[in-house]
Amino acid sequence: FIATATAGDAEMEERIRGHRSSRPEHWSTVDAPLALLPAIAAVSTHDFLIVDCLTLWVSNLLESGQSAGEIRALAEGTADELARRRGVVVTNEVGLGIVPANELARTFRDVLGAVNSTFAARAERSLLMVAGRTLELKQV
Repeated sequence: FIATATAGDAEMEERIRGHRSSRPEHWSTVDAPLALLPAIAAVSTHDFLIVDCLTLWVSNLLESGQSAGEIRALAEGTADELARRRGVVVTNEVGLGIVPANELARTFRDVLGAVNSTFAARAERSLLMVAGRTLELKQV
């Protein structure tokens, strides 16, 4: 299990604790809030990976000063590495709402959309979960 969350406050710390305690004891967890590619590359190609989640990874990269172009480039390499393995990637679709009022939020929405598209393009299947139901996304 590769986790990208960081505990910036007590509430998030509690969320992370709850998520960790809900995982089976035999699972290994690697924290990779920024360095997702090396975390994926370090895992055996025989192991099954769960990456949770691209949304927080992109947020962390933006907060660390990475540009939109740098993040897109990181996503390309990371998605390529993950495509050589078996696994699941969790993300959020944030582009379905209104256009955000500030530049950072618009950049986040746009970059995450590009990152999601990059990972989906390399995936065998892409599923969108809404209200506990899944929809398989097909390429047009």
